Amino acid sequence: MTAVPVSDAAPRAAGDAVRDVLQQAAQRLAGAGVPDPQVDAELLLAHLRGQSRGEVQAAVVRGDDLTRAEADAYETLVARRAAREPLQHITGVAYFRHLELAVGPGVFVPRPETETVAQIAIDALRAAPGPWPEGEGPVGVDLGAGSGAIALSLATEVPHARIHAAENSPYAFVWTKENVRRVGAENLRLVFADLAVAFADLDGTVDVVVSNPPYVPDDAIPRDPEVRLHDPEAALYGGPDGLDVVRQLSHVGRRLLRAGGTLVIEHGELQGTQIRELLTADGWRAAATHPDLTLRDRTTTAIRP
Repeated sequence: MTAVPVSDAAPRAAGDAVRDVLQQAAQRLAGAGVPDPQVDAELLLAHLRGQSRGEVQAAVVRGDDLTRAEADAYETLVARRAAREPLQHITGVAYFRHLELAVGPGVFVPRPETETVAQIAIDALRAAPGPWPEGEGPVGVDLGAGSGAIALSLATEVPHARIHAAENSPYAFVWTKENVRRVGAENLRLVFADLAVAFADLDGTVDVVVSNPPYVPDDAIPRDPEVRLHDPEAALYGGPDGLDVVRQLSHVGRRLLRAGGTLVIEHGELQGTQIRELLTADGWRAAATHPDLTLRDRTTTAIRP
């Protein structure tokens, strides 16, 4: 049996200092190419101990030690992350805006850049013209809801709105349904349906349609193993140029939205020009592309004439 180099293993001895354990774990994760090794090392230990990341950092300051059982369990978690299993699959949690979402195999893990997509849709919903009959409000639709990150953000941050979300992957839908149950947003309706036919009862009445569709070209291989090996292909690949589903969204959006309603689409940083041209050719007005917090083009909006 080949011996494991000391530098490649998390500490195991009882009484190991939390500070040393974290330092060695971060070194191991960095050597495996994990983008934020110190952050992930702290979050893994926080998950193991049922603590916040801040409590783990406080344990470092105090000079706390790990028990043998904790050290052994932590070694297992670090090994999984070093193999580039997504952090969120290990902890079972993804954080999105103010939400704590359950995630795992079969569903796309929501990314921080999508938070700006949600914000644009939220702003459009809040700006939707009223007044509405008593008990009603603006209407939003999320097509391809995945974990429910965008739909639940809309439902909880615009509580007077009525939100409808559709997902057509049975593997992802399990997670969507669980997160809707956990959050308990009473103004959110979730259905299992393909985006091409979803919500025919809402045709011409919707204020905002938002989607984070698959937009990676079929022959483009994602660089990060977490994406390439663990995110579902149905949530990644969008045809030869990555825009097959965007073309569908253009037609479905025109069906669902009222005149003056807003279409909000997430996409890759180099696809803004193509999507603006596509939407304009389909008759949309005021197509515009917006950056995310890293200043990369991330979202294109358009107005239904």
